[in-house]
Amino acid sequence: MIKAIKAALSRLKHDVVDSQRLYAQWEQIQLKKLLRYLDVDAVFDIGANQGQYAEMLRRGGYQGHIFSFEPNPRDAAVLRQRSARDDKWIISELAISNQDGVAQFNVMQSSQFSSLSTPSHEDVNLFVKLNAVSETIEVKTERLEKTLRRLQSEYGFVRPFLKMDTQGYDVNIFKGSANIVQEFVGLQSELAIAKLYADSVDFREALTVYESHGFTLSALVPNNAGHFPRLVEVDCIMIRSDLVPAK
Repeated sequence: MIKAIKAALSRLKHDVVDSQRLYAQWEQIQLKKLLRYLDVDAVFDIGANQGQYAEMLRRGGYQGHIFSFEPNPRDAAVLRQRSARDDKWIISELAISNQDGVAQFNVMQSSQFSSLSTPSHEDVNLFVKLNAVSETIEVKTERLEKTLRRLQSEYGFVRPFLKMDTQGYDVNIFKGSANIVQEFVGLQSELAIAKLYADSVDFREALTVYESHGFTLSALVPNNAGHFPRLVEVDCIMIRSDLVPAK
């Protein structure tokens, strides 16, 4: 019996690793095609953590500007190290938010869960230890509109792509600068199937918000392969509707 259980666990672990590789490859292929199709010349990497997304884009062949925003000083330091030899990868120790100023930022036990939002475990308790507040720090915040204008003025890009992975805060950021979101040719956002944060917006509502502001779904990419059979979160990749081919 023990041998059978160990064998089953080994197979499950193997399947999980395969799924993670599959989802990562799927995301990279989709983004490689989409960024090229949209002729993207700048990517806003909001909620950059330690640069995983930016490095994935570089492996996929994207050569334009990447603006990574990360308010956690420890993660921002890692970002600066990783981007040191890439003059088109710009790091800002800043939280993009729905208002300018300062805010309290929750640094979690696992830094990938850190957020302006408060963690919630009512829907799912898979991440009770990882998504727990380790410390709260004060961070600088800036509205997306202000950030876009400042960086456009400095770098002159014309076809930016918006990626948000802010642990429950994406829709707040989007709504806070709704008047300029159409200047992005596409977007990627994390959708909550199960709510991990008090500010999380249900995935159906989030998609409705993005679609109502002129974006069309291009792909859905699961990002929690390690928690089969339950789906907790998924990324939506969207294109500005006027750029979708007629046929």
